[in-house]
Amino acid sequence: MAVAQPRRAGLLETAAIVVRSVAVTLAITLPTIREVRRGTYRRETGDARLRWWSRRLLDIVDMDVIVHNPHETKIEKGRPTIIMSNHSSLYDIPITFVAVPGTIRMLTKRELFRVPVWGRGLEAGEFISIDRRNRRQALQDLERAREKMESGVAVWIAPEGTRSRSGSIGPFKKGGFMLALQTGATIIPVGIRGARRVLPAGTLRFHLGCRGEVHIGRPIDATRYDLSTRDELMEDVSRAIAELADCPRRRNGRSGDPK
Repeated sequence: MAVAQPRRAGLLETAAIVVRSVAVTLAITLPTIREVRRGTYRRETGDARLRWWSRRLLDIVDMDVIVHNPHETKIEKGRPTIIMSNHSSLYDIPITFVAVPGTIRMLTKRELFRVPVWGRGLEAGEFISIDRRNRRQALQDLERAREKMESGVAVWIAPEGTRSRSGSIGPFKKGGFMLALQTGATIIPVGIRGARRVLPAGTLRFHLGCRGEVHIGRPIDATRYDLSTRDELMEDVSRAIAELADCPRRRNGRSGDPK
């Protein structure tokens, strides 16, 4: 039996994808804001909503996700955990929430928190903002991320700081690694394949019927490193993610600023 090949969405299909995706996002955003205002919000409810939202977004573009976890890596309760992955598409986010069990929240750019309604929903849902343009504020944001981790939240970070337009892994920012060192965190490297095909960064060129793969690597213990070997930690994580994602690394330039 022939396997259907991914196809590019037409104009009307693209509009429908956008409208349905916005509707699904509002469906979890509005009740979360309301519950926080009333003091009835429960983290477990937020977890369930994020997974429902993620599955719905993937269903809208008819995307299957296969998870490979040969080391049976999982988030350990009571241990600070940071999930780091390559980032080439907005669909990396729902793919990660579907593939990795546990309480996970993103460390994401502050600009998104200024979007009407959605930004308030991100804050209400315990997502963590980071200001990449203000070093002092970025350090304060990382401190809030540390507090979230201590309360049982695993933090998902795209160490490149932004989506890759080429699909290759760019230089890493240092902030997430400083957080890992300060908290003695376990870093779970994750390689995501196929998300860029669904929606490349900076475009609205949707492709339907794609298959995504999530490759979860062996955990990396940040307590084996210190400030003097931070660059070694960054290199080890970068190499692990590149192998898991089966994509090249851009080696030009330094690994980014402290943000």
